[in-house]
Amino acid sequence: MLWAAVRTASRPEARPREPVITGQQHAPTSADPIDAREPWMRGLHADTGYLLYRLGLRSGQLFNAFLQESGLRLRHYALLRFLATSEGALQRELSTSLGYDPSAIVGLVDDLEKLGFAERRPSPDDRRSRIVVLTEAGRAFLRDTDEAGSRVTDELLRPLGADERDALHALLLRVAETGLG
Repeated sequence: MLWAAVRTASRPEARPREPVITGQQHAPTSADPIDAREPWMRGLHADTGYLLYRLGLRSGQLFNAFLQESGLRLRHYALLRFLATSEGALQRELSTSLGYDPSAIVGLVDDLEKLGFAERRPSPDDRRSRIVVLTEAGRAFLRDTDEAGSRVTDELLRPLGADERDALHALLLRVAETGLG
């Protein structure tokens, strides 16, 4: 068994993939650029798509932490926010519009119904179909969570001034309008 561990440790794929850092190093501070803390990440941090991905994850984590008390997640919030802009939608429309798998929509709507934030009603256009509509309790919940959304955004964009935030938002909106399908 010891021999197996030695053989495994000597294989190239078992060795750490991060490059060895030589020379003088200092303890990173919060003022150091992110690459100073993790130099092997420089290539990833040069990739705008990766940074957007990481910031999206962080934003979701912060917002989910706020929503945790209510038992909801960001996906529920997005569905509620979409319903607030309509008179109701079929579940397949929710799936297409939000980019969620249809089976996920069923569970999300079930969760929102249990909390009284949404309900399924017969479709006025087709009695065989049901639409999902936002309830008054769902509207109240959204009003209460708007402040949390602002706090999450403020935390993420703290290093930017007001003009930079506006410019970033305008650029992201332009990309989202063409890049999200």
